[in-house]
Amino acid sequence: MRYSGFRVLAEGLRGQRGWAPVWRDPEPKPEYDVVIIGGGGHGLSTAYYLAKTHGITNVAVLEKGYLGGGNVGRNTTIVRANYFLPGNQEFYSHSLKLWEGLEQELNYNAMVSQRGIIGLCHSDGQRDALARRGNAILAQGDDAELLDRKGVERLLPFLDFDNHRFPVYGGLLQRRGGTARHDAVAWGYARGADRRGVDLIQRCEVTGIDIEGGVVRGVQTSRGGIRAKKVAIVVAGRSSQVAAMAGMRLPIESHVLQAFVSEGLKPVIDNVISFGMGHFYISQSDKGGLVFGGDLDFYASYAARGNLPMAEHVMEAAMSLMPMIGEARVLRSWGGIMDMTPDGSPIIDKTATEGLYLNCGWCYGGFKAVPASGDALAHLIATDRPHEAATKFRLDRFATGRGLMDEEGTGAQHNLH
Repeated sequence: MRYSGFRVLAEGLRGQRGWAPVWRDPEPKPEYDVVIIGGGGHGLSTAYYLAKTHGITNVAVLEKGYLGGGNVGRNTTIVRANYFLPGNQEFYSHSLKLWEGLEQELNYNAMVSQRGIIGLCHSDGQRDALARRGNAILAQGDDAELLDRKGVERLLPFLDFDNHRFPVYGGLLQRRGGTARHDAVAWGYARGADRRGVDLIQRCEVTGIDIEGGVVRGVQTSRGGIRAKKVAIVVAGRSSQVAAMAGMRLPIESHVLQAFVSEGLKPVIDNVISFGMGHFYISQSDKGGLVFGGDLDFYASYAARGNLPMAEHVMEAAMSLMPMIGEARVLRSWGGIMDMTPDGSPIIDKTATEGLYLNCGWCYGGFKAVPASGDALAHLIATDRPHEAATKFRLDRFATGRGLMDEEGTGAQHNLH
């Protein structure tokens, strides 16, 4: 079924009785060319690009719960390409370009909103750092505008510009950045993959990875064994656990990242705002809720919930930046399990086991990377060569020390990235 304005109107006139299921619910086949473990944004986009770009359709996506029920549905929906270091720069630039054509390509409303993202600075040193970052972004071919205080005031008049501890000096604006609807992105890629023949198998937990003589042969699941020529691990915060089934120990810690949403309010925040003196970021959803988050909870955990001290820390940062938020009631909060690498940058690479591939370590950048991550991993699986936008995301950089990408300059500490 193809979606269009005419179809919406026609279904409205006949009682919405003509809509078909968005994807099939197939039984797993005994064997596939490719098995992708993980039915989140990255796994679904990988399956989509395998089918669309490379013509590989004998593919199964295995999800132990329901599609889109993990981190892709537990984030603050931010899309941007304002990275500084080579390796990250070209990758997220590629991802933003894919975001810009995503809805037309998928024929699905992912609610991509290029409302602009503004990173604030609160000192001369931070302003110099933003100028340097902006120049690097421009040199990459993406957009960046350095704003002085008056420029920020015109866009964000409700901020506390004269806070004694954190006065606002200016900011860096990327107009092409913004937000997208997280679950709609998962659904759009799922629908696109299913239409091209990919099997999306829910309620199918992987319990083992079959390896013979250094070559992957398939997987064991809660619904039986499935043979496969190639297997990809794309499970975000569960990467270490699933990789252990293949005898691998990954340089990853799993941490909880909390996010919050307020009650619905009239439109007040047009952009995405990032606080420069604390890891705080905020935007407003189409429903009116203020969506915001902050730092990790700073301890390793697989629990999809957070602790009260970090919630208080996020609220303090919010009040420091924009005191008016104190009038809003928090409606709900949630936690995502983040797969944190020592340098804060991801891994898309082959493993030492032939036919076994790895996509993990997305830290804070997982959602914005969904299109390019799937495109890059699909290219790697299909050709056994890294995508030109993801050549730096090697697994062995943590063993050799060569090619580390410490975007935040905080050293080899998982919980600081």
